[in-house]
Amino acid sequence: MRITKFEHAALRIDEQDASLLIDPGSFTAPIDGLDRVVAVVITHEHADHWTPAHLDAVRAAAPDAPVYAPAGVAAAASGHDITVVSPGDTVTTGPFTLRFFGGRHEVIHSSLPVVDNVGVLVDGSVYYPGDSYAVPEGVDVDVLAAPLGAPWLRIGDAIDFVTAVRARRVFGTHDMTLSGIGRDMHRGHLKRMVESCGGTFLSLDPGDGLDV
Repeated sequence: MRITKFEHAALRIDEQDASLLIDPGSFTAPIDGLDRVVAVVITHEHADHWTPAHLDAVRAAAPDAPVYAPAGVAAAASGHDITVVSPGDTVTTGPFTLRFFGGRHEVIHSSLPVVDNVGVLVDGSVYYPGDSYAVPEGVDVDVLAAPLGAPWLRIGDAIDFVTAVRARRVFGTHDMTLSGIGRDMHRGHLKRMVESCGGTFLSLDPGDGLDV
């Protein structure tokens, strides 16, 4: 299995000539190789995690690929066929087994609504929480995609999150809202904590990947 990071929150996981696409949003450039996509996961309805253009591109290249997302996405993307998933659900699509966790987006501000959000665990080893600090309790996580920067993110909370998950390998995602200096600073904070817990932190830029 290979994980490739794209801009902001977008990830692609490749296995057995099949691809799983996660959260291609408004900060993400067009992604090639969509004909291999067997499923898409959208963690929540905010535009930096999905766009109609990205879903249209997937549908054109891989018309049978289901899109898994919480109910809020189904309402926001009413022109697209969305398979609604909730925390506790498990689905199998192509070679991938997906388990969903969490349920709610982290609070940005009391004046803004809190939307549905699901974290996704892929094949029991790769975890991405979307815009949340939802910990996959009872799971031995190999690779964690940890958010680095957002209006809702305080770096101390992000440090506590990676400490709670205790994955063997961690890389930063959700980072296009940060300057280069800010991104490197937040990476440094997570790296320090991950390494203190015996893990490895990887600084992945768009297009970089790792093998699982």
